[in-house]
Amino acid sequence: MKEEFEKLAAAGKIEGRHVTALTHLAEAGCCLHKSWGFGRIKTVDTVFARFTIDFHGKPGHPMDLAFAAESLRPVSKDHILARKAVDLDAVRREAAHHIGLIKIVLNSFDGKATAEQIQQVLVPDVITDDWKKWWEVARREMKKDGHFIVPAKKTEPVVYQAQETSLQDRLLQDFRAAKGLKARVAVVAEILKAMADLKDRTAVANEVVAALNPDITSHQRTQPAVALEGIFARDELREAAGLPPGAGDISAAQVWLQEGIKLGPLLETIPAAKHHRALESYKQANPERWQDALRSSINYVSAKLAKEIASILSSNGKLDLLKETLAKLINQHTANSELLLWFGKERTEDFVDILGPEVFRAMLTAMERDQFNEKRSNRLRDFILDDQQLISELTSTADIEVIKDLTRALQLSPVFDDMDKRSLLARLVKAHPAVQSLITGDQPRQEAALLVSWESMERRQLEYRDLVDKKIPANSKEIAIARSYGDLRENHEYKAAKEMQKILLRRKDELEAQFNRARGMSFANAKTDVVGPGTVVLATDLSTNQAETLTILGAWDSDPEKGIISYLTPVAMALLNRKVGDEVEFELQGSKRRHRIEKIETWKIEESGTSQAPETPAAPAEPPVPPA
Repeated sequence: MKEEFEKLAAAGKIEGRHVTALTHLAEAGCCLHKSWGFGRIKTVDTVFARFTIDFHGKPGHPMDLAFAAESLRPVSKDHILARKAVDLDAVRREAAHHIGLIKIVLNSFDGKATAEQIQQVLVPDVITDDWKKWWEVARREMKKDGHFIVPAKKTEPVVYQAQETSLQDRLLQDFRAAKGLKARVAVVAEILKAMADLKDRTAVANEVVAALNPDITSHQRTQPAVALEGIFARDELREAAGLPPGAGDISAAQVWLQEGIKLGPLLETIPAAKHHRALESYKQANPERWQDALRSSINYVSAKLAKEIASILSSNGKLDLLKETLAKLINQHTANSELLLWFGKERTEDFVDILGPEVFRAMLTAMERDQFNEKRSNRLRDFILDDQQLISELTSTADIEVIKDLTRALQLSPVFDDMDKRSLLARLVKAHPAVQSLITGDQPRQEAALLVSWESMERRQLEYRDLVDKKIPANSKEIAIARSYGDLRENHEYKAAKEMQKILLRRKDELEAQFNRARGMSFANAKTDVVGPGTVVLATDLSTNQAETLTILGAWDSDPEKGIISYLTPVAMALLNRKVGDEVEFELQGSKRRHRIEKIETWKIEESGTSQAPETPAAPAEPPVPPA
């Protein structure tokens, strides 16, 4: 064809500089265009000086020879694109030999190509099924083969080299070239995966361990988390190679026992895959206080790490301690959103006695706190919205008054927008139809009264006075100061102060609503013919034959250590209006209990060290006008 093109150049139909390019195109028979992609040259017309080319979507496309010489690149018959075009079935059969097909692809791209480039060429024409599975097999085979360099990062190219390098030599080369202990640990992970295919595991382990130890020593104090990763990698490599522990090597215990080590922050800088190993090593290094340290850290780490800490505690017989910690954090509303995210996802039988409406209230509080955190996360909020069963499960055994209070808290919460709030309220209504009227506004004007002791009334009035006399005015000043900074759209202080205002006013509204329903009582001279508020119940647990004493008082009274419970609790509700001799069944901490009432007495005020108050409740003082 070269002579034909030279004649066309002599006749002035093409330029002489195009002869070589056109000759290569005609001999290759295939080409690439930057816009139209791969094409097959069907005919060469020397009369009209043009090619006829089949492009994808443009069959039989005529192209002027001069334009072709400028815009087309020849593709050899060995190129993967040419092979697919000529005999696709043969290429598909080649796919059964993973390395052979990868070699063809890499040679088509000058010996190297990224995983994404390889996928684009082979899928879906050649690999028609599960690409991910096919590629994993190909990667394993390439790592064993001495001709391929397989990078750890997906964005880096796979390289084919004619000269074979053994897997062992290649891994050692990578280890020697790695800069820093972190990078070396990553190569050790690859060595561990390939351990069974190495020719001399002992030699590899000895060289790598000898290089790791000085790095571990240098990182022990400055970067203890990286030092621990190095120690774990070194010890795993020794174990895999069947080598004994090295005398004088720095151990994980030596790192943990250094002064100033903080468990939670250090664990967060260790990869999640090593959390379990790190926690086990901490337990071994601190046999006396490890459980206390883990319990103290669980509220300050990620949800994933909280799960690992809980697993270590549970598997080592410390489940009761874990539950005690969780219950305290939840009841005091101090649990953070990451801990509650793990706990909400967990919801196993181990924690059935803790899971309840208070967990959801704690979630709302945690998310409200997060609004003032510059690095706040929406993970807990998104989980609550996505988990359709969460609210119904947490409130399934709660008293209706508790459900109503929870409904109000959700209605007033600034965490969710209106649409999401309606969705969550709909779930509450579905689980508890009785709150429908509360949500729609079609509820009776006067809700059921709450019987409360004068002592608990006083405590809430003190909280109310502190709120309206100190916290709300102080917040108003913060808003005014923040407003003076200007540009409210980017004013973080102003936004934070306004969000706090919502929380304070919501609490104020809650307290006022509670005062409207509250009826203060001294609970003196309560009748003892049946159980009621202001009575002391002496009962026998029929399963253990143990005597128990329960004092039933007002809605805001609770002191389990002294046996004082609110008349609204499930236990009290089961006992109300029952007589001496009655057997009562109720659920407590996830298990059913059966008690027989032996005696009913009147609660004596002097036993608690308090004085009797008049029967007329004192209304709270007029609160200040809420800030704008």
